Amino acid sequence: MAKEKSLSLTNNPIVQYLKEARAEMNKVTWPTREEALRLTGIVLAVTAAMAAFLGFLDAVFGTLFRFIIGT
Repeated sequence: MAKEKSLSLTNNPIVQYLKEARAEMNKVTWPTREEALRLTGIVLAVTAAMAAFLGFLDAVFGTLFRFIIGT
């Protein structure tokens, strides 16, 4: 006859994972609202600058290739 292994809530791996995840989340130092807004602004500014730069390069190379191909 096979032994039935019952998992109590303390031995349940899913419950254990959730407890450990909560403990780790409590250790996180979260940014303040001002920090989050400032960093978001930086990300948006860098993204816009890179988009403009890549758009400029695309236009330059497009013009260059049209000149070389002669169309």
